[in-house]
Amino acid sequence: MDSLSGKAGRARHPGTAAEVFGAFLPLGFTAFGGPVAHLGFFRTAFVERRRWLSDAAYADLVALCQFLPGPASSQVGMALGLQRAGYLGMAAAWTAFTLPSAIAMALFGLLLGASGAGEGASWLLGLKAAAVAVVANALLGMAASLAATRTRASIAALATIIVLLAPDRVAGQLAVIVLGGIAGLFLTDADTTDEAAAPEKGKGSAVAFVCLGLFFLLLIGLPVLAALGPGVDLFAGFYRAGALVFGGGHVVLPLLEGEVRGMVGQGAFLAGYGAAQAMPGPLFTFAAYLGAVAQPFGGVAGAAVALVAIFLPGALLVLGVMPFWESLRRRRWARRILAGVNAAVVGLLAAAFYDPVFLRGIGSEAALALAIAAFIALRHWSAPPWAVVVASGAIGAAVL
Repeated sequence: MDSLSGKAGRARHPGTAAEVFGAFLPLGFTAFGGPVAHLGFFRTAFVERRRWLSDAAYADLVALCQFLPGPASSQVGMALGLQRAGYLGMAAAWTAFTLPSAIAMALFGLLLGASGAGEGASWLLGLKAAAVAVVANALLGMAASLAATRTRASIAALATIIVLLAPDRVAGQLAVIVLGGIAGLFLTDADTTDEAAAPEKGKGSAVAFVCLGLFFLLLIGLPVLAALGPGVDLFAGFYRAGALVFGGGHVVLPLLEGEVRGMVGQGAFLAGYGAAQAMPGPLFTFAAYLGAVAQPFGGVAGAAVALVAIFLPGALLVLGVMPFWESLRRRRWARRILAGVNAAVVGLLAAAFYDPVFLRGIGSEAALALAIAAFIALRHWSAPPWAVVVASGAIGAAVL
């Protein structure tokens, strides 16, 4: 198996940043379907067509990014760019894959603010109904894979209860992630061995330690600095969301909802989340929309701050963990912790589905009927999410 060792940062690379950018840019415009679909797009583009790496090496990258908090598919793309063309290649991969949908989401937020459309606008009600269907579909899919056993289902249920009853939603979310990891360590099992090779030393490891240190320094220090101004507060909230979400995709919803309370109205939040389903590329570009509509620090500057902040922790972790992944992934205790965290994440999403997604997204019988129809289209007819969202917005404009 090709190694994910510290050589990533210092070896001679077979490609250039321009090549990486050109390879990822078409995917930024066409990769619909969410994180799992993105991984399929990546495999077709870089394993089958371009042969940048073997199937085994690609599976190793996917395993690494599933283990880390952050946007999993984007982190796989960053790792591919890093291996192909070094640090500039990593930046090129992220930029090309992310900017098309990020720009579209930021423009949607700016136009929404400029139009003066209220939260009761009929087409926005359609988007909110679509968001209910999308989250329900994601919740069922995640529960089937991450909370399938009695132990993991119990962890997920307890996480839901804690978050719903916690007086501070954000604190409750952070608590269940930690408690889920502890429960996983002692209560779950994992099919791994304890064999492990020592990580390589050298320049790659030195950079890794710097990145890991910066990751934790920002996570701890930014809340302290948030009082310096609304821009720093916005950056801190989105950085924290990006640093603590496991699995990426829809899982970021509850963390973001907690972070932007008081800055973004819940109706606008759900409308943007619905619109994000119609976009290619990573769902984390929803942050660009939230930054654009946030108050008091929004607009173009807010979109840029939120976008960089939510992706930065994932990038730091890719750089920081790659040299040591081959050792860590063989540890039984690490896999157990991850199993518990993933189960707790299902509980987080279940709590977010109830409040605010369902409570704020369904305001009438007609909206509920539209959400049910959208859910059936997604789950049983395999309709693409972007098409369901566009259709829901149009139907909402006509009948809601």
